Amino acid sequence: MQLSGRNLEYVIILWYSKSMRNISASRGAYLFAIFLTALISTPLAADSFSDHLIWSINGSILYFPEHNGNAGDPAPVLPSLGATLAFRQSNLLRLELTEDLYFTNYAYNYSLNRAVPAAIENRSAFVFGFVTGLQIQGCFPLGKAMDFRLYGGPAADFRVVALALNLHPDDFSGDPNSDAQIQTNSIRDYFWGKGRWFLPVAGAGMDFIITDNFLLGFDMRVWFPFYRLYTGENLPTMEGWRFGIGFRISPRKAKADPIVFSKPQADPIVPSESQPDDQ
Repeated sequence: MQLSGRNLEYVIILWYSKSMRNISASRGAYLFAIFLTALISTPLAADSFSDHLIWSINGSILYFPEHNGNAGDPAPVLPSLGATLAFRQSNLLRLELTEDLYFTNYAYNYSLNRAVPAAIENRSAFVFGFVTGLQIQGCFPLGKAMDFRLYGGPAADFRVVALALNLHPDDFSGDPNSDAQIQTNSIRDYFWGKGRWFLPVAGAGMDFIITDNFLLGFDMRVWFPFYRLYTGENLPTMEGWRFGIGFRISPRKAKADPIVFSKPQADPIVPSESQPDDQ
């Protein structure tokens, strides 16, 4: 019996899952095998998978509210460039991966015991942030030329903290209150400690048709400082929150049928016609 491409893929997936279960009794290994099996079996065909991918280029203004009195400089308002890749499971449901980039300056205040934004003349560290999000998105049509989007999910700010450039020799005094290198190390420890990088996100947006090939979207987002629930820090009300407003450009695609994840059906067996005997 001949196997079609989809049936062969299904047989390989079953064999792989059973093999992983037999190789190791570890629950983690078996769960990983199940996850990988689901991941492998998701695209039913190369062309159908690519048809359900949507990319976007984003531009945003990010606002990091701060209320430190005289202990810190004004709250940063930062331009950000980013990109989005969404998997459209149906016309109403998407799984979206986002990336937003920003950079700014920070110092460390030992009386507050936390990192604070700094003007360029007061900086100790240069911070480059990669805000990465993975969210579920609902997309709802509002007429023929407009869609409304609502989304949310986990996100993280992966911050690269480096010593600021072009500092004065006096900025390396050995005093933690003024030494840039000591403060940079403290800033890095603060941002990466106690899960302060985990910032779940929620947002809403609208897409408008601007040409036959492209959509223009507007978004508003908020990132929640989840770490405030368990670190026990005495922080100002808005400390750690993030707000963003921006736009996106994405290609306009035809409405897609939902992908149905089902077990492949065996090819029907067609009986061959018997040949008449030669007379």
